[in-house]
Amino acid sequence: MPAFAAEKPPENDAPRVVEPSSHASDTETQAHAGALQPYQIMRSLERVQDRLVLGDHASQPMQHTLIQMADASFATRESAHFENELNRRALVVYAMSGGNPVTLEAALPLLGKDDPNRTLGEKILFYVNGKPKEAMQAFGSVDPTTYPPDVGMYVALIKGSMMSEAEPANALALLDRARLLAPGTLVEEAALRRSLAAATRLQDASRFARLSEQYVRGYLRSPYASQFADAFVAGIVALQETIDRKRVVDIVTLMDTEQQKVIYLRIARRAAIDGLVDLAAFAATQAEMLADDPRAELYAGLSLVTSGKVDEVVGKLDKIDRDSLSDNDRELLDAANAIAAGLVARDGATMPQSEPPVRAVGPEPVVAVPPADQAIAPEAAAPSPPTPAAGKAVDQTVEQAEIVIASTREKLAEIDKLIGDMPE
Repeated sequence: MPAFAAEKPPENDAPRVVEPSSHASDTETQAHAGALQPYQIMRSLERVQDRLVLGDHASQPMQHTLIQMADASFATRESAHFENELNRRALVVYAMSGGNPVTLEAALPLLGKDDPNRTLGEKILFYVNGKPKEAMQAFGSVDPTTYPPDVGMYVALIKGSMMSEAEPANALALLDRARLLAPGTLVEEAALRRSLAAATRLQDASRFARLSEQYVRGYLRSPYASQFADAFVAGIVALQETIDRKRVVDIVTLMDTEQQKVIYLRIARRAAIDGLVDLAAFAATQAEMLADDPRAELYAGLSLVTSGKVDEVVGKLDKIDRDSLSDNDRELLDAANAIAAGLVARDGATMPQSEPPVRAVGPEPVVAVPPADQAIAPEAAAPSPPTPAAGKAVDQTVEQAEIVIASTREKLAEIDKLIGDMPE
């Protein structure tokens, strides 16, 4: 089972990876497309893409060919194509699958003015052209149940996705319908992924866990699995007060060892930066049980810094081998050391003399690091008021620590992109 791959999400969050093609110059593709009806090409494309999300990555070349064939077929502007109802429905499926907006816009006038497929296609244009406000308004009165299942499942998926933030309960109902209409397909895979965010917004930890387990059991080999990992980690952190951690362990155990370590390290890092000491310790402990990784110690130490437990954190951070960290994680380590130094100085304590808190940087190690989630700025715990004896030296130390923290915050977005590229 491959590790979570870094990938670029499809444009407009479309459920399929349908790329605009240069159909005008691809005569071979046009010839193939001309031998088949558009609906036949789309059905073949759907079958191939459904196999992809189930782990058949060898289908990638065939997917690309079928995408070009579908685009070429719809772009021929042969009105005879659209005398067939199946081809008219295939056009809107192509559009909702992330098809070329230019091809859709050119083909729609070939459908009758009163054709419901044309009306739906005109609404879809707002979605595929990246106009979310207009798309929300256009889809407001659209009912997925009024369309045949092969179209309705996409309508439910798209409308549910658009409503996820503003109306998460209604979004979940629509995404559930999409899954019921398309079990074992890319539509179900996409609906499961998008349901996680809606369940998180509803603070429904039980449903979040149930959906996560369904995804892991069915679609962990999907090319979109890294997007699931993003939503899963974000949900665990957001629901940390209510989610059953034993259930989390049970779900993660369904992954392979490398994926388990990635998930726990990402949870630990996110929790540490958010100051969630208990969650960070839980995730770091789980990661350490899988493999000896200095990042687990680092993230556990970060959580202690933000909690103000200076006595515990100094020794923990000092034991971390910085040579085994990436440059970006070293910056986090340096920031944590600087904060700890400032807090110790404010309390009138002395730092250990055997090792300086920030050691010399060694040669850059070659390490595999997991994909990261969205940047979250670290929040340092509020230090106790300085005593008169602390003087300017202490204030300067704290100011230096705050400068390091601010610098680290600015770089967290870059750090998140780099912490986590995983081997295939």
